[in-house]
Amino acid sequence: MLIKKRVFAAQFIRRPDRFQAYVNKCGEEILVHVPNTGRCKEILIPGATVLLREELNPTRKTLYDLIGAYKGNRFINIDSQIPNKVVEEALNDKKIDKLIEYNTVQREKTFGNSRFDFKLSNDIGEVYYLEVKGVTLEVDGRSTFPDAPTQRGNKHLLELIEAKKSGFGAGVLFLIQMNNIDNFSPNDDMDVAFGESLRLAFNSGVDIFAYECEVGEEFITLSKAVEIIL
Repeated sequence: MLIKKRVFAAQFIRRPDRFQAYVNKCGEEILVHVPNTGRCKEILIPGATVLLREELNPTRKTLYDLIGAYKGNRFINIDSQIPNKVVEEALNDKKIDKLIEYNTVQREKTFGNSRFDFKLSNDIGEVYYLEVKGVTLEVDGRSTFPDAPTQRGNKHLLELIEAKKSGFGAGVLFLIQMNNIDNFSPNDDMDVAFGESLRLAFNSGVDIFAYECEVGEEFITLSKAVEIIL
């Protein structure tokens, strides 16, 4: 998918809270919105080159969203609103082999006590619930999730297990918002409960997907599956 709004480079200064950051744009220190509740500590470091997306909304307090950053030569998209859009495009373009049989794609559908990102269905009445998680944490080509404790993410996994027990298809897709990734694993050091639930989900028949992206300053698209190490 293309990022159709104007984008600008800046230098990261600091992040006083989850949703705000200060950057240096053309010699001026400005406040921007950070559309990611994760920690991103290894990405958002002082002096890092970051990418800002212009948001011309008169009701906003800030003019820009901080949507990505360079970690060395690697550009990482950190916009938490992007993964569902990228996966929806991939589903419609039949890029995810195991899910190509589903021709109806619905967003934000409820099962049990959770609202999943996608409900997929086909002409013979089969239904599949898919949850999407954006991944921005990478060390030496190894990607992991989460980068902050996530009770909500754990709840989604347990609900996917219940969906599978109820006779529906169920899966979680980790969209790695960068390229050149060797493998993906749960981040047990950050959230051991999530890792345990992910392994339980796998052993219960829930599909686990991990895909990296081709990503640049003005585009991001799902590209290829990466090895999953549970």
